[in-house]
Amino acid sequence: MKAAVITGHGGLDVVQVVHDLAVPEPGPGEVRVQMKAVALNRLDLWVREGWPGLRLTMPHVTCADGAGVVDAVGAGVQQFKAGDRVCVDPSIVEPDSPALMTGLENQSRIHILGESTAGIGAEYAVLPQRNLLKMPDEAGYKEAAAAGLVYVTAWHSLMTRGGLRAGETVLVVGAGGGVNSASIQIAKLAGATVYVVGSNAVKCAEAQALGADVTINREETPDWSKAVYQLTGKQGVDVVVDNVGAATFMSSVRCARIGGRILVVGNTSGPFVNMDLRLVFARQVSIIGSTMGPHQDYVKVMKLVFEGRLKPVIGAVLPLEEIRKGMEMLTNFEVFGKIVLEV
Repeated sequence: MKAAVITGHGGLDVVQVVHDLAVPEPGPGEVRVQMKAVALNRLDLWVREGWPGLRLTMPHVTCADGAGVVDAVGAGVQQFKAGDRVCVDPSIVEPDSPALMTGLENQSRIHILGESTAGIGAEYAVLPQRNLLKMPDEAGYKEAAAAGLVYVTAWHSLMTRGGLRAGETVLVVGAGGGVNSASIQIAKLAGATVYVVGSNAVKCAEAQALGADVTINREETPDWSKAVYQLTGKQGVDVVVDNVGAATFMSSVRCARIGGRILVVGNTSGPFVNMDLRLVFARQVSIIGSTMGPHQDYVKVMKLVFEGRLKPVIGAVLPLEEIRKGMEMLTNFEVFGKIVLEV
């Protein structure tokens, strides 16, 4: 079968589309899906580059997000049948994990598709039945693939971990990434006033189109934390969403009101931060880490997508064969939203 793989760690040259992988067979409790669309995440770039301790069997199939049609089912599968249209929850949980009893299985040792276990950027993928969700007939494969990882991450951080309430104020640091575009929409749906820091005027305009109430162009206003402070009547915001990390974290802390919350959902600019702890304890700021989300949150946010209340932002659609081009576009921050690959 055809699949997008990495053959080692490094640059774009390790990314290949092969045609000779064996079609996988579903085991007990597993479902084989004929993939129709998959989507790239920044995680795919990091896996391609590699990090200490990451040991993968090569060639390694890429991509965590996708949607398709059930092709075959293994023994004991009763929830799905051939022909069902499904989308994929990207978090793989060990079947004997105690966290499955808590409803917060992402707070255990999990695997993410395409990261520490094989991904779904292929003609066929075999998955545990718990990782699939039926799609209504009117739902699009590309839209479902574009939602996946970033929407469950944004929902879990804002709603489950962050406890966002109607009437609160939210600052999203960055406008163009998948988690950020999802966070803008989710925060607006929850009834919050949304501030967004964008890297340029174009991305600020796109954030406004998603529902942002106030945008700050970083090109024109480099000291954006001061601008947020002034725009909020010298109060700061209730919640800050920061997935940038080292380059923005202290500015994010300065933007939080007394008693505010900082949601740390990534570190695209680097993981190590020099922090002025006085701003944390004196202002009683809560720093909340969040990653991925449990299946119940995936179901909640995908139903909102299916209902049209949340609309995944697709920045580009390419054939699977052009995955290198997609990764290059993602590296260079050339798109607003997600890059979807049609299988």
